[in-house]
Amino acid sequence: MKKFFDDIKRDVKFKSAGPGKKLTEDASTKPQVMQSSAKKQPHHVTPTEGAQRAGAAALARIEQQQRPKVHTSQDAIRNQVKRELEAEAAATAAANESCNVPVKDSGSLSVSGIYFICPLTGSKLTKSEREHCIKEAILMTFAEDPVEASIMMIHTFNKDQEKVKAAVDIVSKYIDNICANPTEEKYRKIKVSNKIFQERVSCVEGCPEYLQALGFEKTMLPIDGQDTSEEFWLLAEQDDGSLEQIKKRRDQLKKAEPVRARLDRQTQAFRPSPNATHFDLPSDFYNLTAEELKREQHLKSEIVERNAMLRTKAMREKEEQRERRKYNYALLRVRLPDGILLQGTFLARERVSALYQFVRESLVDDWQPFELMAPGGRKLNEDEDMALNECSLVPAAVVTFSWDEAVLADIAAAGKQKMSVLKPDLLETIKTLS
Repeated sequence: MKKFFDDIKRDVKFKSAGPGKKLTEDASTKPQVMQSSAKKQPHHVTPTEGAQRAGAAALARIEQQQRPKVHTSQDAIRNQVKRELEAEAAATAAANESCNVPVKDSGSLSVSGIYFICPLTGSKLTKSEREHCIKEAILMTFAEDPVEASIMMIHTFNKDQEKVKAAVDIVSKYIDNICANPTEEKYRKIKVSNKIFQERVSCVEGCPEYLQALGFEKTMLPIDGQDTSEEFWLLAEQDDGSLEQIKKRRDQLKKAEPVRARLDRQTQAFRPSPNATHFDLPSDFYNLTAEELKREQHLKSEIVERNAMLRTKAMREKEEQRERRKYNYALLRVRLPDGILLQGTFLARERVSALYQFVRESLVDDWQPFELMAPGGRKLNEDEDMALNECSLVPAAVVTFSWDEAVLADIAAAGKQKMSVLKPDLLETIKTLS
C-alpha cells in the first residue's frame, strides 16, 4: 500500500515538473527562458462575482455569434407571433388580419363603425369618446342638481361595484341614524379620520360630494376630554321636512344605476339585393387582444391534431364558447316579406328579445305577431332569452321575417289592402347594397 501511494506522488511531481529538455541543449539559455516566462506570467487576482457573471455573459455572446442558429418550426411560430403582436400594437388592423378580415376603406364597409348615444346629452359618441363624455356630462349637472350628479358619480365613476355597495350601505346607515335621532349631534357628525369612513366611504369617488350636497360641511370640532380638535363632516339639525327630503335622497342613492352610453343601432333599410349575405365589418366588431392573438397562433398549430381525434360534446361546446368570445358586436339584417332588408347593430351578448323589439319598433303594424328565423331554419321565437352569440348570430347574419300565418289569413279575409311593412321614415332613407 505504501508503494502504491509513493507511485502516485511520483507521478504528480513528474507532471508538475514542466516541459522536458534535451540533454544536449545549452544550459545557459535556461535562466533567460525562465526569466522571460516569469515576466509574462501575470499576477493572479481572484475576480469578483460580478466580473465572473460579466465574463460568462460575454463568452456566451461570442459563442452565440460563432454558432450558426438552427431555425426550428417553434422558432418560426414564435417569430410570427412576435411580428403580429407588434403589428397589432401599431394598428388595430392586425386584429382583423388574424381573423382573415381584410382591411377595408370605410366607404366600403357594411357599417362605418360602432357608435353610442349619451343618455344625458343625446350626443353620438365613438367607443373612445363615451367614457370621457359621460363623465363630463355628469359633472355639468352639478349646477342643476348636485345630489343627482353626486349619485351618478358614485355609481358610474367607480369600477368596483362591491366597494360602491359597501359605501352606499354605510352612508344610508348614517342617514337612518340621523332620521331616528334628529336632535342628537353625535349622529349628525362623521369623524374624517375614522378608519371605516376612510377605507369604505371617502375613497369612493362621489361620496364626499354626496355628503356635501345633503348639507354636510367640514369643520373642526373639539375632542371630549382633550385640548385638541379634529375634522368632522357635520350636518346641522334638520326639521321634519328636511328629514323627509334626506330620506328620499337616500332611496335615490340606493336605487341608482351606473350611467352607460346606449349602443346606437344605426338602423338602416336596404332594397332587395343578392348581396344581402355579404358583410364587410370594421375592426371594432372583433375582440382580439394581444394574449388572444398568441392563443390563435397556438390553436392553428393544433388543427391537425384536433381534426385527427374524436371530440366530446363538452370539448365542442368549449370550442364554440371560445369562438363566440371573439366578437363584441353583431350586425344583423332582417329580410322582410317584400325583400327589403332591415339592418341594425347589437351587442353580441344581447338577448334575442332585443332583436324582436328592434324589428317591432320598425314596423307599421307593430301589433301584428311575427316570427324570425335564423340561418338554417331555426325559429328564434323559442330562444328569446338566449344571447345572440349563443344563437350563432355573430359577428353578422341574415334573419328571415315572416308574419303569423293565422293572423295574416284573418287580415286577408277582412279584405284589407297590403301595406308597406316598414315605417315611412325608414323607407325615406332606404339605400342599395353595393
